Amino acid sequence: MKAAGKTVKEILASIPEDRKEPFYKLHDVIIKNLPKGFEAANSYGGLGYVVPHKLYPDGYHCKPDEPLPFAGIASQKGSINFYHMGIYADPQLLKWFQTEYPKHCYQKLDMGKSCVRFKKPDDIPYKLIGKLMKKISVSQWIERYEAAFKSKERPAKAKPKPQKLK
Repeated sequence: MKAAGKTVKEILASIPEDRKEPFYKLHDVIIKNLPKGFEAANSYGGLGYVVPHKLYPDGYHCKPDEPLPFAGIASQKGSINFYHMGIYADPQLLKWFQTEYPKHCYQKLDMGKSCVRFKKPDDIPYKLIGKLMKKISVSQWIERYEAAFKSKERPAKAKPKPQKLK
């Protein structure tokens, strides 16, 4: 997910003109439905929706200086891609998404592990993505992440606990 720019504003400004409208609309749908605590940010050089370090100081296990990723969008060569780590980490959520998708889109689902590719911007199921974004809170995502990834990490050492949302 590489994009030109270091800030959300710069990344959005770098989107090719023919994709700006659907890309901005997708970003707006995500922002409007993003549970409290997640933030839009530069994540691995792209537009991501993350758990900021102030809520999860450990950051991402592969690169602790990066905030914990949750979702993202990117303009790739042949598609607009939507990434959602929740559908990768939760088989029930994946099944829900796969079942709901045909109700919102006529195109066949083009999906990798956490990546949904939209080759035709007119086929982006904005309403479905909005519903998906609401399905996992920050605290639920941290719990799932730690259950899946942190158990495989180096031995635990004393570290600050994630802050609770107020």
